[in-house]
Amino acid sequence: MTTAGFGTEFGRAVRRWRDRVAPGSAGLRVGDHRRAAGLRREELALLAGISVDYVTRLEQGRATNPSAQVVEALAGALRLSTDERGYLFRLAGLDPPGPGTVPDRVTPGVRRMLDRLAGTPVGVYDAAWTLLLANPMYAALMGDPSGWRGHERNGVWRTFLGPGTRVRHTPESRRALEAAQVADLRATVGRYPADPRLRDLVAELRAGSDRFAELWDAGAVGRHEAARKTVDHPAVGPVTLDCDVLSVAGGDLRLMVYTAEPGTPDAERLERLERLARFASTG
Repeated sequence: MTTAGFGTEFGRAVRRWRDRVAPGSAGLRVGDHRRAAGLRREELALLAGISVDYVTRLEQGRATNPSAQVVEALAGALRLSTDERGYLFRLAGLDPPGPGTVPDRVTPGVRRMLDRLAGTPVGVYDAAWTLLLANPMYAALMGDPSGWRGHERNGVWRTFLGPGTRVRHTPESRRALEAAQVADLRATVGRYPADPRLRDLVAELRAGSDRFAELWDAGAVGRHEAARKTVDHPAVGPVTLDCDVLSVAGGDLRLMVYTAEPGTPDAERLERLERLARFASTG
């Protein structure tokens, strides 16, 4: 099959599966005047964490080389079975990830959890700290990740080589974050030593950051745990939140959950952010 053929059939498959997903089952609000029974393109884009334009180009066969990360995100958003997921990977000209690679499948249970935590910022990461899925509140708090591609979606890469985040740091807190992330990434490499994407990530970080190389060569192994963070938000101001990292047994996923202490100004700012996010999604 030609590249164009792959793109055309890939797009048809995505469209078919999009039509069969009921918006309510994906945690989306359903209005009274809705012609489509399945997901709209913008809804699929939101659930998969990619742009509407990219979904459109994939369905129309104008984008023919989606990355494994994009295919995995679409498979999860479309609630595909194991066989359907493998078929979608092969339509994209890719081999489905094997057991020796970092798992990046967001299970239906985790997706339902995000649906129920609509008022809480939650990001789902794989074991290498690559963002797989973010709910609308996470995007509202930390910035919309739908345009991030490749290593841009990786939290360690963004710390050492990226443009930075909205999280406020002192020199001490930044050094602590860097050390924790590198130690955690080394532990992940120990579990998945044959993963080529993981090797590429570490090689790029070593080549681009002397600080990363120094910490990597020190050989520390650890786990990135909970923290208290202040996020400088452009609309609601600084918000200080507890950031808890929850592990999902069996899938090696991490859920980063941001909460505020009830009755505090930070909780009020988070509620105001929720209202802004809801208005943006309906406006």
